[in-house]
Amino acid sequence: MAAEYTEWYHHVILIVATFICGFGYGLDGSVRYVYTSYAASSYSSHPLISTLTVINAIISAAAYIVFARLSDVFGRLSLFITAVVFYVVGTIIQSQAYDIQKYAAGSVFWTIGYVGIMILLILIVSDFSSLRWRLLYQFVPSWPTIINTWIAGLITARANPLQNWSWDIAMWAFIIPLSCLPIVFCMIHMRYKAGKTLQWKALQDEKSLYQAHGLFKTVNELFWKLDVIGLLLMVISIGCILAPLTLAGGTSSKWGNSHIIGPFVLGFVLLPIFLLWESKWSKTPIIPYKLAKDRAVWAALGSQFLIGFIYNLAAGYIYTILIVAVNESVNSATVISSLSSFVSSAASPFFSLWMVRRSRMKGYIIGGCGLWMLAMGLLNHYRGGSFAHSGIIGAMVVWGIGDTLLIYPVTISVQSSVSHDNMATVTALNYTVYAIGLAVGSAVSGAIWTQSLYGQLLKHLKSVDLASAAYNAPFEFIVDYLWDSTERNAMVEAYRYVQRYETIVALVFTVPLLVFSLCLRDPPLTDKVAQENIEEGEYVDIHHDDPISDWFVEKWRRIIPKKE
Repeated sequence: MAAEYTEWYHHVILIVATFICGFGYGLDGSVRYVYTSYAASSYSSHPLISTLTVINAIISAAAYIVFARLSDVFGRLSLFITAVVFYVVGTIIQSQAYDIQKYAAGSVFWTIGYVGIMILLILIVSDFSSLRWRLLYQFVPSWPTIINTWIAGLITARANPLQNWSWDIAMWAFIIPLSCLPIVFCMIHMRYKAGKTLQWKALQDEKSLYQAHGLFKTVNELFWKLDVIGLLLMVISIGCILAPLTLAGGTSSKWGNSHIIGPFVLGFVLLPIFLLWESKWSKTPIIPYKLAKDRAVWAALGSQFLIGFIYNLAAGYIYTILIVAVNESVNSATVISSLSSFVSSAASPFFSLWMVRRSRMKGYIIGGCGLWMLAMGLLNHYRGGSFAHSGIIGAMVVWGIGDTLLIYPVTISVQSSVSHDNMATVTALNYTVYAIGLAVGSAVSGAIWTQSLYGQLLKHLKSVDLASAAYNAPFEFIVDYLWDSTERNAMVEAYRYVQRYETIVALVFTVPLLVFSLCLRDPPLTDKVAQENIEEGEYVDIHHDDPISDWFVEKWRRIIPKKE
């Protein structure tokens, strides 16, 4: 189908359609994070935001694999429409939820839809772009953030989420399908044009898997292709390990409870079973060893894990901190919490066009790691109080520039090292590991928050009732205790204490992120859709030079000469 959109105006239409779709789900993602905070607070379950994030991230990890593998079986269009349906169903469930459990159930459906739309858009634009232009095309869905950052704050402020979060979520059940219509029409038009070609007619004469082998054989093939057992073991084991970390704290420790210890132990029991299944019995393992053993792949996967891990550690509760501990309005807190995405999106067209004229991007990735280090240091210093306003803004700007140089370039780096046959696999792997990193980051962030915050609130407020109210429903608490009141100042000090540990851990893990970035391969970006110089029997291009790695290896050999 991609062969039917060869003219320049076809690409313009595709970019515009992708932009509109990205505008819809990007704006929803910006405001739904805010609405989730208010929904959890309305249930007196605000600390469980990290638990919701863990659930969403783990479901995302599995969904990336499923959508990427099914896209080669059922096609992009059918799966895209399926993803939209999941998105709408999840949105409706969330909007009508009357407790945190129902809201979490809706989040599962919404996350599957969100991930499906996003990964399919990435695969679609990858089919239409060469390696040299790939970065520009993959940035397109994020460009609406330039607008969304500013209007998201206005929307949330006008929508009054403290009272109306349910309707504020529900309206996206019809906004998202509308924003997806242009890209759906593009795919329908491509299919219509492809239907007139001889190749398409020849394909139609061939029997499908279902027609050739029947229902049982088809289900069996899909079962092994999707590695259903492996996915279930991964989701259950990681979920059972991480979720208790976010649930065991609070107003009293729950580590002695069986419903916390049981899943935690089960997760560690299932983890080696998952690894054994993947190595011994899975026909299509989640992480194919023949690909993952090369540094082009494992370094990219390690980088993506740490990117997600560090992000959720430092930003998991950033909106709440801005509202409670910095005294920002709903509008400004929404804008500031999305500011890094805005800066990244605003800088991306210029950086992408710059990379069209350059052939290597590893140096820029390393520079992005350095900027992440600086941003984490700034967030650690400016973590609460009225003086933190400008410092947090500066940190988010630096972080956003680092995002531009780091997140998408890591994906392009691994895509440019493999053949077209493996491109969807490594792309899905990158996003899967990133989602697992988000889950682990949320769990660690939630563990620090739930294990530390209540004790600090109790220490500063010196009242069990006040500490419980401030811990479980902070947005309602600050309505009664305004800025500069004794109670509010005590709350700010407690938040500063906890956020200090969140950002210190994030800062420490930027060091291994830098190490992984140094281990990446640095293949040149060409005018081909994928790498074509891979020899038979190989899965990754290992023959191009890598100036940065070669320089470090040379210095290392001078320091430690080889023994005779």
